[in-house]
Amino acid sequence: MTSAQLLTDAFGRVRETVHEAVDGLTPEQLAFRLDEDANSIAWLVWHLTRVQDDHIADVAGLPQVWTESSWYDRFALPLEPLDTGYGHSTDQVARVQATQELLTGYHDDVHAQTVRYVNTLTDDDLPRIVDRAWDPPVTLGTRLISVISDDLQHAGQAAIIRGVVLR
Repeated sequence: MTSAQLLTDAFGRVRETVHEAVDGLTPEQLAFRLDEDANSIAWLVWHLTRVQDDHIADVAGLPQVWTESSWYDRFALPLEPLDTGYGHSTDQVARVQATQELLTGYHDDVHAQTVRYVNTLTDDDLPRIVDRAWDPPVTLGTRLISVISDDLQHAGQAAIIRGVVLR
């Protein structure tokens, strides 16, 4: 198995978990929050997809799917176009309302761009420095694993909330 195949498999697992977390839920169920400061399924899936979109576009030198493919317009959220949800207040979390179709459609488009990109990578690409703002600087391999880790954590959180919603 190559690095590209391994990364493709990992991002595929994120996609599968996202689809399972939102499958068959109404917008009201997707917006449910365990308490007033908790994240909703909609916010978690939107956020993990925004971060993947932002980070992959950055390292690949591509435009973000969010703005390039009009997902920003389709979601019509009262947020800035490049907002990824990082540091959102409870009020901002509440503003992220979406249907299952919007969430999975956007995620699928980001997944497709991600897979196209990672399938071009070789082992020699992974040590490339992509972010010097950290000490030590972040390599491409570290950035990709970080996105996968963050995505899987948030998708798992969404799955737990789904379980509570469906009780």
